[in-house]
Amino acid sequence: MTFTMPPALRPGDTVAVVAPSSPFEPTLAWVGLGWLARRYRVRFDRGLFTRHGYLAGSDDRRRRELEVALGDPDVRAIVAVRGGYGLSRFVHELDWARFAERPRWIVGFSDVTAIHVETARLGVASIHGSHVTGLGRGDARARAAMVRVLEEPDAPRAFEDLGVFRPGRARGPLVGGNLAILHACAAAGRLALPDGCVLLLEDVTERPYRVDRMLSTLEAGGHLARASAVLLGDFHQCDPGSDRVTVEEVLCERLVRLGVPVAYGFPIGHARRNDPVVLGGPARVELADRSGTVVLGGPGA
Repeated sequence: MTFTMPPALRPGDTVAVVAPSSPFEPTLAWVGLGWLARRYRVRFDRGLFTRHGYLAGSDDRRRRELEVALGDPDVRAIVAVRGGYGLSRFVHELDWARFAERPRWIVGFSDVTAIHVETARLGVASIHGSHVTGLGRGDARARAAMVRVLEEPDAPRAFEDLGVFRPGRARGPLVGGNLAILHACAAAGRLALPDGCVLLLEDVTERPYRVDRMLSTLEAGGHLARASAVLLGDFHQCDPGSDRVTVEEVLCERLVRLGVPVAYGFPIGHARRNDPVVLGGPARVELADRSGTVVLGGPGA
């Protein structure tokens, strides 16, 4: 499957910032907005600072904000302020067919995986990467990586010295994101992984037995059978319970059985490093017995 790549950004292009999920730390948001505004024309509604319990305002507010950004012909990229929870309440009801007629980059991770699932259903690429609050933390490396992926989305990126659960080689479009959200999208009938995909997974604050349950359910539903390889990012704070079973043990046991290459230590997720990657872009996986390499983008992927 070949995904459609939205146009690359240039300095001065319009970037819309939205808060479709949970509320966030305003100071980090303002710093992130300020950094984006140094290079791009940033557009946002101050309503994104609204708080309504565990949501960044009502469903109507968050939905309308996202709809406006998706339909604005001047917007070249949409960046979420934060993940958390909230998109699954309405994301499936949006007019994604209209978006596919004039796609633009959508950037985020965690709860924004629900959007990545919808764009992947249409065969449109998106970016799994830091939110505005993450960019507001002042990590120069993360900021430079974000600019590069927005302005050179086709450029090759190599990730070396990855850990290996199962060696092998594979090629395919990179898809995936947060395991819990992928699991929820599968339950809602929205998850449609392309055959031969390289599946990217990460999560946070899930007990190992819950990770086991989600992987087992995705396998039973036939979703994991579509993967030609699996890349594991951080499973941050997924600490063992009194049974002392680690999340690494669960991931290895449940995924090696698929018979495809499986790597761990890919630098994405909720821990300190969250490298931006193009979901829908080509991926080449080469895993030896003790270490592996993944190349994303470029003619060799």
